[in-house]
Amino acid sequence: MIAASGWAAGLNLYATALLLGLAGRLGWAETPLALQETWVLVVLGALYLVEFVVDKIPGLDSAWDVIHTAIRPIGGGLLGAAIAHQNGDPEIVAALLSGGFSLTAHSAKASTRAAINTSPEPVSNIVVSVAEDGVVAGMVALALASPVLAGGVAVVFAVASVAVTWVLIRFVRRLLARRRTRRSRNSPP
Repeated sequence: MIAASGWAAGLNLYATALLLGLAGRLGWAETPLALQETWVLVVLGALYLVEFVVDKIPGLDSAWDVIHTAIRPIGGGLLGAAIAHQNGDPEIVAALLSGGFSLTAHSAKASTRAAINTSPEPVSNIVVSVAEDGVVAGMVALALASPVLAGGVAVVFAVASVAVTWVLIRFVRRLLARRRTRRSRNSPP
């Protein structure tokens, strides 16, 4: 549960925490009590709605991702610590594990979105954003229904996230190198 919710938080922290809070509030699962508080659910819902809109606007979504480079892994770590605390598990280990999974998902999301934003049409951005929200909902549902299976899926997704991030970073570096080469050829002696 810790790894799965951490990875999901790397894609969308607010949706992950909101879904966990609602599941606990509705009695579907044992989730941290702090997430079930009415005011917390309202704040998470409002933040999710903001992210839902911002995430669909090319350029603005990348700026949002830059801001959330620290927020998502820290939030994922806090989610992991809260889940561990509830179950009597070591909170620091859970926070580091969950935060690490959040960082892998966030890195893949941010680098993928930066690549998608090079496309002039906005439809791909919207489709990817909605798909990410669906993956978050699916991962949280799986974590609540079958935590062990969700943990395995989260490990596979984390490895894939690292691979995607690595490939996209190499791709961007090559593009920047080509751009520098073109500029140096076109500049007057």
